[in-house]
Amino acid sequence: MELISQLLPFIVLIGIMYFIIIRPQQKEAKAKVAMLEALEKGDKMVTNGGFIVVIHKVEERFLSVKINDDTVVKIAKDAVARKYEDEA
Repeated sequence: MELISQLLPFIVLIGIMYFIIIRPQQKEAKAKVAMLEALEKGDKMVTNGGFIVVIHKVEERFLSVKINDDTVVKIAKDAVARKYEDEA
């Protein structure tokens, strides 16, 4: 009984840490994977470097993106920060 009363604060602390830190990170990671899988040709996105680009071609691990009208480069899917929606 004394052992349980000594371990109870640690168990509660671990539970709080799970719901405050670990679970939200897992949800965010799942949302990013879903966003990457949903990218299509013509979508605008923001890279980790801050460039706003248009997807030219989607491959398994890479994206070919247009930086301007005549420049197409290939980037890793990991370099995608978020999808870009025009703030109009």
